[in-house]
Amino acid sequence: MEKSDTNSPALDNEAKITLGLLNMVHGNAATSQRSMAGDLGIALGLANAYLKRCIKKGLIKVSQAPANRYAYYLTPKGFSEKSRLTTEFLSQSFNLFRHARAEGADLLSQCETRGWNRVALYGQSDLSEIMTLSVRDFDIELVAVIDQNASVAEFAGLPVLAAIPDRKDVDALIICNISQPQAAYDEACAKFPTENVLVYEFLGVSKVSNAKRGKK
Repeated sequence: MEKSDTNSPALDNEAKITLGLLNMVHGNAATSQRSMAGDLGIALGLANAYLKRCIKKGLIKVSQAPANRYAYYLTPKGFSEKSRLTTEFLSQSFNLFRHARAEGADLLSQCETRGWNRVALYGQSDLSEIMTLSVRDFDIELVAVIDQNASVAEFAGLPVLAAIPDRKDVDALIICNISQPQAAYDEACAKFPTENVLVYEFLGVSKVSNAKRGKK
């Protein structure tokens, strides 16, 4: 497994799946591969591949259980790897919080400088929640979280809306969608003035239009 980039805000996908697998085996030796796949949100075949990889690396041992089932156990090496990945995850989560808090404050400062006092957060995520902490230092009102896929009516004390409010009610949008930031940015710019759509730099969003990106 490649070492995660220390500048990355989260563990890479392989490390996250491995950590999730080790946690599940530690919590329940009788867990099935189907349960592993379901809880990790991955295909059964992929869960099987990761399990075999962990067994091959000596992180997990397997033994026959009654009713033609298998029991999985963490080896000492597996416990060590679980601790290492957990520590890395917590460290990177804390770094993400600090980084997001600082960059969020910069985005809010831009809004304040431009007189954009009513701001909506585009996407329900940890970034949205962190932004509700950062905004306390500014004379800015967060009016809503916009997320058409959200299953809640309120998030972090803000109403959750499926669509962008009227332009007269919102001065700016800040992209907080972590899973698909580029798609969220493009979607927001299609419905709102592009110059009033701000985005966290570390999300790596291209501000070139879809049409221009397609020609490259």
